[in-house]
Amino acid sequence: MKVKIKKLAPTAVVPKYAKDGDAGLDLTATSRRSDPQGFIEYGTSLSIEIPYGHVGLLFPRSSISKVNMTLCNAVGVIDSGYRGEICLRFKPAGMGVGIYEVGDRVGQLIIVPYPQIELEEVDELDETVRGVGGFGSTND
Repeated sequence: MKVKIKKLAPTAVVPKYAKDGDAGLDLTATSRRSDPQGFIEYGTSLSIEIPYGHVGLLFPRSSISKVNMTLCNAVGVIDSGYRGEICLRFKPAGMGVGIYEVGDRVGQLIIVPYPQIELEEVDELDETVRGVGGFGSTND
């Protein structure tokens, strides 16, 4: 599948797969800014045209375990209608050492199709073996 991507600055790095068979395209930081709440946002200087019926998902890279940060929203969502800069926002976590620097690969992008769901409100749901068992209920 071909997806259009636009460099918003000459320093932008077009994402690529690090290895054959990788699911995520590596995103490189071209800017870093902090805000008064302590968040650190990395810009990529890239804009992308996610095809209709698809979503771009932003995940941290496994290198996140080497820095003192967590991706704020766990998984970022890029809707097909968004045309702004791809950015990743992190919060210091109190573990690890350091933070990402401009020029580091700071996240990964996975583009996947999704179904259009039509919800039907009902009074009852079908019963299952698990039922209403919540967190940790499969380990009982």
